[in-house]
Amino acid sequence: MSIQKKTSQRQGFKTGESIVYPAHGVGQIVAIEEQTVAGMKLELFVIDFEKDKMRLKVPVAKAEAVGMRKLAETDFVERALKVVQGRARIKRTMWSRRAQEYDAKINSGDLISIAEVVRDLYRADTQPEQSYSERQLYEAALGRMARELAAVNEVSETEAVRLIEINLNKAPKRTAKVAENDEDEIEADEAA
Repeated sequence: MSIQKKTSQRQGFKTGESIVYPAHGVGQIVAIEEQTVAGMKLELFVIDFEKDKMRLKVPVAKAEAVGMRKLAETDFVERALKVVQGRARIKRTMWSRRAQEYDAKINSGDLISIAEVVRDLYRADTQPEQSYSERQLYEAALGRMARELAAVNEVSETEAVRLIEINLNKAPKRTAKVAENDEDEIEADEAA
């Protein structure tokens, strides 16, 4: 009995538990196994990512260092939903630089950072179209956030996306007056 217990839990993680791995999102620990690699015995978390049809083996000793974490608490999920309700903050830097920053936030595994990307790249039906790369980053961030919300709230991913979109639509809208002010700034920049 104690041997079974020993192999079913390590560093606060246990088999059957859903976790977040920064570069891949929500996965489930299906086993903790020992393997001999280069003559050394290693304990490994075996993690399945249902969405990506992928299995990952992470050394138990490295789990914390690579940023593997438990699912967010409910109050943290609420904070993330409040973030998507905020006004989009888009820096006036080149797209390639912003795209790198967004990608780093998505792969950080931090739910709040991912929520910021969702907020900043969201486009309502009334707004201009997104570029292909903007759309790709938005969908990646939305998918990551939705999978974690779905796991925490024990709902389907579709329901989680709907919940995020409801919160996105609570965000302050860009009014015609704000858009006019932006045009005036652009004209002033061109004149200078």
